[in-house]
This record gives sequence, structure tokens and C-alpha cells, in this order.
Amino acid sequence: MDNLDWNQLKAFLETAETGSLSAAARRLGLTQPTLSRQVAAIEQRMGVTLFERVGKRMALTPTGLDLLEHARAMGTAAEALAMTATGRSQAVAGVVSISATDVLATHLLPPLVRRLRDQEPGIAIAVIAADAISDLLRREADIAIRHVKPEQPELIARLVREAEANFYASEDWVQVHGHPRRAEDAAHLPFVGSDRSGQYLSYLRQHGLPVEEANFSCYADQSKAHWALVRQGLGIGAMIDEIARDTPGIVRVLDDVPPVRFPIWLVTHRELRTSRRIRIVFEALAEGLAGSG
Repeated sequence: MDNLDWNQLKAFLETAETGSLSAAARRLGLTQPTLSRQVAAIEQRMGVTLFERVGKRMALTPTGLDLLEHARAMGTAAEALAMTATGRSQAVAGVVSISATDVLATHLLPPLVRRLRDQEPGIAIAVIAADAISDLLRREADIAIRHVKPEQPELIARLVREAEANFYASEDWVQVHGHPRRAEDAAHLPFVGSDRSGQYLSYLRQHGLPVEEANFSCYADQSKAHWALVRQGLGIGAMIDEIARDTPGIVRVLDDVPPVRFPIWLVTHRELRTSRRIRIVFEALAEGLAGSG
């Protein structure tokens, strides 16, 4: 196979990222027919089919998926080379996407984003609120806030701090059920569950709470919805302390039960080493999250 044409490789990457020939053409400043010819040319040069048309979208074939990460690596290397040559690696203006669980994205991120905007008005932050872990290698986000350390060696991770969560209920709930303080007090009290698979029940039991499936008055598999149900007085739930402290009408219960401890990791891909913009956001988040406990 001859050396790849960089314009054809960019056509492949943008089409894969956007899933659309027209959207990819707009990003590259090309006409759709020109971009389509470049995609066809790289397929012909490589002797493979990279895309299948599904309705109006361009879906990657298994071969296209296999080659995508290699193409991304080539694109990142070329971009880093260009930035170094032109000094753009020091440019700050642009968008940085941050993924976090919905409750962190709702309660902890907004003040950090506001502070960052005051310091660096040229940086726009895209907040991705999802309890599922974003795939940074596929660029679903630039930076992720996680509770588990990533295993991929291609990622950069920093342990920001060990956070604590305790058990809480609404003031109305306490008026009805009293103020339970000991683990054994939980045996006949309603809780808000987070799943129906038994994982949350097992975790509560491992934490020393003598609860059964019958203790759950309702369930919510997303943390923001879970907390909303607790606030409505439907049962006891666990929450990060600084979020609970800022929530009106909430009372800490089961005070004698040890807190739930979990790590907060800040994760990004290797572009942290070359992009000043991502590095600024990463460091600002690390400082802000470390001080929010």
C-alpha cells in the first residue's frame, strides 16, 4: 500500500467522528462530493470497506472500527506536530469536555466551571452528565471525573482525594420515622434503592446495615434521581457530604454508622502533555475538587 494521503485520512476521521458525510464536510470546509471522493479513495488505497450507509448515517464497519484508533493516533501525532511547529500548543481558547456522574455534574461542577470561566474566558466547558464511564480513548470526553482508577496505560490519572458519604433523610421523613442513629435501627426503615439486581442491597449489608429487599420503598439507578427521591421523604439514601450539606431540608441519619469512603480520580488522555487548554482545565479541576471536601 502506498503512503496514505493526509487529506484522505482526515476525511475518514471526521466521517467516523460525525457519522455523516455532510457534517464531516462542513467541519473540513469541503463540499460533500469532495469528501465522499476522499473517503472512497482511502478505501480503494487500503483495499477495505470502512463505512456502510445506514439510512442517512455512515456507520463504521468492523474493519473501520479496527483502524479507527490507529488513525486517531496518527491524527493526534500530526496535530501535535503542527501545534509545536506553529506555537498553537500554547493556545488556550477552545472547548474542553468533562464527564462526571449526574450528581457531581449537577452539584460540584457548576461552581468550578464558573471559577474557571472567570480565570480563562476563552475556554468553553462542555459538561457530560452520565453515570456510565466515558471512553476517553474514543474521545467521548477530554477529562473524566471517576470513582475508579483507569486500567488503560494510555490514560493519565490523578487521585484528587478520598471523599466521604453518609446516610441522609428528609426532615419530613425524620418527623414520621424518628432519628435513627445506630445500624440496628435501620432494620425496619424504608430506604431508596439504586438497583434491583441486589448489588446495592449487598453493599448496605456489607456496610453493617441489617436490611432486606423489603426495606426499599423505591429505586433509581441514577444518582440525581436517587437523591430527589430521598428529598421527597421516600427513604434513607447515601450522599457525598458536601452535596448533602448544601441541600435544604435534609438531615443526617444513622450517625453512628461509619461513612462510606470512595476515591475521586481525575482522568484524561495523553493530550494533557501537549494541550495547554486541557492542562489548565485539568489542574483547575484537581484544585477545586481537592478543596471541596
